[in-house]
Amino acid sequence: MMKKILVTTDFSTNSKGALRFAMQLAMQSDCQITFFHSYQVPRPSRWSERVFNSFENSESAKINKKLRRFVAGAYKSLSLSFTEPLHCVAKQGANPDHNIMTFAKENSFDYICISRNGNGKTSRLLGSNTATLIKKSEVPVIAVPPFYKRTEILSICYASDLFDLDDELKKVTSFSTSIDAKVTLLHLKTPLDYLADNRTFNTLTQKLNKHHISAVFDTLDYEKTLITNINKNIKSIKPSILVMFSNQRRTIFEKLFLSSISAEFSSVSKLPLLVFRKK
Repeated sequence: MMKKILVTTDFSTNSKGALRFAMQLAMQSDCQITFFHSYQVPRPSRWSERVFNSFENSESAKINKKLRRFVAGAYKSLSLSFTEPLHCVAKQGANPDHNIMTFAKENSFDYICISRNGNGKTSRLLGSNTATLIKKSEVPVIAVPPFYKRTEILSICYASDLFDLDDELKKVTSFSTSIDAKVTLLHLKTPLDYLADNRTFNTLTQKLNKHHISAVFDTLDYEKTLITNINKNIKSIKPSILVMFSNQRRTIFEKLFLSSISAEFSSVSKLPLLVFRKK
């Protein structure tokens, strides 16, 4: 079940997409949100330990205050009430990725929610480094378009290669039941696809029916990219969020975060994307 979500921000307007999505998740699941900002205070070589510690403590207090004000503003802009004190954490570290992953793992967060693009001083964290989080984080990552507008999450498209299906279904259904959303499994068939066997297909169908999951089985068009094939089905399924599993290698997932440069990826880029780590 979904109990704790870690939401990152760099104080940019674009980073509010993740905040809006997390707030919607909390409304549908009653989970706790912790808002996280990673920062670094450079130390001049001539400063003593005492002088630097004093300066660091002063900066930390300022950043924490700014974070609480930023989050409160996001709630108010959506006309949402919130309970004080807000769960806000500003943590210093030279590597934002490591900062986020370590904090999320040590504090047993269920999901990390991050906007795909930021434009603040740490915009790299909310841009290309989102792919780094997906590749390395043991905690599932939700990547949200910066322009995301809060709306009820009603449906999930779960794109699957059907390997490790039992394990994946547990994770997908745990997420979907937390927010009471329906799930559609999308599988792109190949000529050697094991679904060609009728008994296997029937067994799969029975398993999906048990979890109240509908399915779309489409034939992979080798003349088009994988994203184009997924994109075509996304347009007809019309989900609120896309779910995938990453094998932590350099794959299509990195390309998803560059989707804004191509109209081909327009439907996918408009969707929040939840990526679980594949076993």
